[in-house]
Amino acid sequence: MLNCCFTLDAKKIFLKTWRIPIVASSSLWSNYICNNSNIFLRLIMSFEEIRIVCVVYVSALAPLIYLIYKRDSLPRYVLTLYACIVIACAFGWELWFNYGWMDGDSVNIRRSAALNTWLPQNINWLMNSLADAGTIGLGGLYLTWLLCNRDNAIFITWSWRAFSIFMLWCVGQNIGVEMFLYHDQLAEGNILSWAPLAPLGSYVNPELIEFNGRRIMLQTQIPWLILPPIIYYLAIFLKKRDLA
Repeated sequence: MLNCCFTLDAKKIFLKTWRIPIVASSSLWSNYICNNSNIFLRLIMSFEEIRIVCVVYVSALAPLIYLIYKRDSLPRYVLTLYACIVIACAFGWELWFNYGWMDGDSVNIRRSAALNTWLPQNINWLMNSLADAGTIGLGGLYLTWLLCNRDNAIFITWSWRAFSIFMLWCVGQNIGVEMFLYHDQLAEGNILSWAPLAPLGSYVNPELIEFNGRRIMLQTQIPWLILPPIIYYLAIFLKKRDLA
């Protein structure tokens, strides 16, 4: 009888001894899951979000990697031109649109939590500026050169044919990006900041095109109406300086 009572008391003591850490561990684990559930959800992306992230990083970094790898064989003015376009895009509108500096919404407000995680606000403007300079700027000039029968003279004297091709490329890609890549971020109700190369801001911003519920607005087109002639003129100036 004494042995039986002793055994029961031992079991009670054992259970009481281990109950507290077990309950505490369970509570800690529950708190951990709750506190980190937002992080887990932010890491999960839809196919559309994966596509956006991949396009942004590839279009930004692939030209930069190529330029670094080929830096010894490329003309000197190419790298200078690339750097100038990056600066023009960053300070012309990308920084302003990114942070919503003047009467605009920041990019974190205009897009999903997953995109804010995989493409953080503080590098978003830089990635867009690198893509603008590499894929659109230099890529457009290279395409123009090919369509002009690889004629180097288009970078020595102004050619309206070359400029028209380059201008069409810049405007066309911008419409494509807004229609199929950033349409959610530029949807109705999302306000973009005023910027030096978008001087009318959201104050004078009529709708230009509407397709399948997606809109093309004047404000986002203006930078790529102003910048192409500047890029083309700068390419000619730098090329001629290198030849002098």
